[in-house]
Order: sequence, then structure tokens, then C-alpha cells
Amino acid sequence: MANEELFSTEIVNRGIEGSGPHAGSLSFSVRVRRGLPDFLNSVNLKYVKLGYGYLISHAFYFLSAPVLVVVFGAQIGKLTLEDIFKLECDLTCALFLTGFFIFFLYIYLEIKTRSVYLLDFACFRPPSQLKISKEEFIELVRKSGNFDDSAIEFQQRVLKNSGIGDETYMPKTVFRAGPNKITLKEGREEAAMVMFGAVDDLLSATGIRPKDIGILIVNCGVLNTTPSLSAMLINHYKLKHNVQSFNLGGMGCAAGLVAIDLARDLLSAYPGSYALVVSTEVVSFTWYGGNELDMLLPNCFFRMGAAAVLLSNRLLDRWRAKYQLKQVVRTHKGADDRSFKSIHIKEDSEGRQGLTLSKDVLEVGGHALKANITTLGPLVLPVSEQLHFFTALLFKKEKAKPYIPDYKLAFEHICILATSKKVLNDIQTNLELTEEYMEASRKTLERFGNTSSSSVWYELAYLEANGRIKRGDRIWQITFGSGFKCNSAVWKALRDVNRPARSPWIEDS
Repeated sequence: MANEELFSTEIVNRGIEGSGPHAGSLSFSVRVRRGLPDFLNSVNLKYVKLGYGYLISHAFYFLSAPVLVVVFGAQIGKLTLEDIFKLECDLTCALFLTGFFIFFLYIYLEIKTRSVYLLDFACFRPPSQLKISKEEFIELVRKSGNFDDSAIEFQQRVLKNSGIGDETYMPKTVFRAGPNKITLKEGREEAAMVMFGAVDDLLSATGIRPKDIGILIVNCGVLNTTPSLSAMLINHYKLKHNVQSFNLGGMGCAAGLVAIDLARDLLSAYPGSYALVVSTEVVSFTWYGGNELDMLLPNCFFRMGAAAVLLSNRLLDRWRAKYQLKQVVRTHKGADDRSFKSIHIKEDSEGRQGLTLSKDVLEVGGHALKANITTLGPLVLPVSEQLHFFTALLFKKEKAKPYIPDYKLAFEHICILATSKKVLNDIQTNLELTEEYMEASRKTLERFGNTSSSSVWYELAYLEANGRIKRGDRIWQITFGSGFKCNSAVWKALRDVNRPARSPWIEDS
């Protein structure tokens, strides 16, 4: 039986036994506690090294440029006006100048292909008739006859402490009485509603024609049909026949930033293209109609939603783009068995399918987050903060906790996947974030629930709707998902973002 409270464990080294039958041997104890582990209690240098490896590989050309400028200046200084006008130069000088020109041309092309701009994005707000309060949710669950009293009571307790409000959206078909399963037709209809709604708003806001889209990436964790969801979009919008189409499935709530990373790579391979990324989850296919408590948690948190994002690497698009993609850092802990099995789809004893969350999910999630932010740190933290960190690391006293960098110095806004109130609380405590940094995540959880991979876009939409985004602001998006994965994306605002004409947060839009 699953409990509403999830536990995490920590192995504590108690040193060498001084007496007794086990004198002289190492002694360990296991500490069991609720919530995320204190993942900032230790620093894994492997991930610090990985982060600096990313930094050095990207900064090599810029660090070497000043040296070559000096050498280039020395070579130019040897030339006289007569040499320049007559184009007379010895072989060494000519080769050097040619190599110098090619090198800087290469740097320019590298910079150009690495710059990815977010022109705009849109989040779908379902129709009002699909709104559901917590009270109505429990009433429909009870009327369906699919759950016993303990399952109903469990869902009621979880909803009470979930942080979810009374205006989220759900397909009412999941509450259908009897053992009838949700049909594939109903799943496709839900996917079409949310995806087409988000893409329609995006195309309207940007003025981009469907035939201009050269790259299409769709991610949806549970519903994977034939033809694919990406094929549904191609058919509906009549995209061109050579569109580069990808459909990501089974990657959970972290798949949205995986899709952004894939789009960045594809834009480098197909420069001058527009990339459309659509992130969603089909709630009717995450629904579980049985009585095993560890499979009921997704019922309480997942809600309808979708986001569509338009990316470009055209230099001319910079003037109208909202954001520039600065970094994407992906962490996958799937090599660890506990991480791999922490979230998965299974069938219960009566053959009913659903998502199950293991008791280790919070602990493995904490370790994935620790690895991810440790890798990200060298890429985003101010130099002064990095020096402070390394000084404390090199000269720390025995058994003292290492100095943890202040990530608030690197970002003006943070969008954390709106999973649950408990997870948000634990992350806030571990990263020492203020309520201002947590506001977008908490408001999104309350208003829209956990919309899976699209959640961080509803959070960014909240910041825009409230006029929070100013030129130069840095936004950190953090997502988690099955596998276990933790991904980060960092965006920089290219201009002040005005209140949009259409937004899921503006009721009359």
C-alpha cells in the first residue's frame, strides 16, 4: 500500500566503532525522512568538472581571439603604406592574414549558428465547461463507481494539500461510470483540441504561415498513436512535404526542454528555418480508474494544457524575438535502477493501466536536480560567486558543509515545473529561494494544475501577463521527468515584454 507522504533515505557514516564486538569497523546508519533529500549538503565534483568543460569548450574561441588580435596587429605594423597599396607581402605574412581571416569567419559562423531566438509562444486555455473544482472532482469520482472508499478518501486528502485550485481543466470523459476504457478516438480528440488551440494562437500572434515552418517537434508522454501527433499537425496545417518532423514519446514532464534542445541542434543543421515545438500531455490517457494508491497520484495532479513555441536562428529575427536561448543542460540518471523505476506505467492486479510513482521518486529527483544545477553553475554564476565557491571548497574545514552558490544572483526569474505544493516547497528550501521567485510556479499550479511539460511555459506566460519581464532579464526553466531526468534551460530577454494581447492568464483574451 502506498502512503500519501513519500519518504527519502540517507546513508550516514558514523565513523569507526571504538568498542564492542564490531570495534575497528566502519559504522553506518540509515536516516529516513519525508521529502527531497538535502541535495545541497554535498557537492559532486564530477558535475562541477562537466559544467566547466561546457564553459571551456564554448569559450575557447573568445579566449584565443585577443591573443590573435595582438599578433595580427604586430603583423600589420610591419607593413608600410607602399606594401598595402601594392599588396606586397612575404609568404608568411600572406598565409597568416589568410588564416586569421578564415579563423574569424569561422567564429562568426559559429556564433551565428548557436544563436537561437524565441519569437513567441502560446499556451492553450481549455473552454470553461471543462473547469473542475476539487469538490466536483471528488463528487464525480464517487459517482463513477470505479473507486472504493479508501481510494476516494486518498484522492480527497491529496487534493486538499496539493496546491491545486478550483479552476483547473479536465476531460469529463474520465469520470465515465463502468469499466469502459478511454478510447483512442477520445485521446486524439483531446490532443487535437489542446495542440491546435495553442498553435492557432501562436500563428496568429507571430504572423508566420504554416508553410514557413521547416522543423516540427511534438512531445507527449503517454499517448503515442499511428499516425503520430506530429503527423496530425502536419495534416491539419498542411505543412510542406520536406518538414523535419519528430515525435517524442514516453519522456514525461521533462520532454519539453528535450524538444527545445533538439530544435536548437536541428536549427544548426537547417539554418534559416523556423522550428515549431509543441508540448502537451493527454490527461485522459494518464487517468487510472483503479484502487491502488500509488497509481492514484497522477489523477490528482495532471490537468489539461499545451504550449506551442516558435524558434528561429535567423539573425534578422533577433529584432522581433522575445528571448535568446543561452544554455540547455540535460541530466539523465537512467543508469541507476531506482531512478529508472521511479516513474513508470504498469497494470494493476485487475489489468487496469496507470502511472505509478515509487517511494524513491523524491530522493532520486533531488539527486538529479543536484547534478543538473552543479553542472549549470559554471555556465551562469557570476565570476565572484564561483571564486567564493572554489575558495570555500579548497579551504573548507573537515565535516563542514560546502559553500553553496547563490543561484539567485544568476537569474531574475525561475520557472520550476509545477508538480505539487510539496515538491515546490522542498526545492524552495534547498535553493533558498524567495517567494517572489516561487510565485509563477505556485500560481500556475493553483490555476492550471500540473500540465506536464507545458507547465514552465504557463509560468513564463504568468510573468509576461504581469509585466515582470524586462530587457536583459535571465529566466531559468527547470523540469523533471521519468527516466529520471532533470533539465534546465536559460533564456535572456531581448526586450521589455509588454502584456500580450492573448494569454491564458487574461480572462477576456
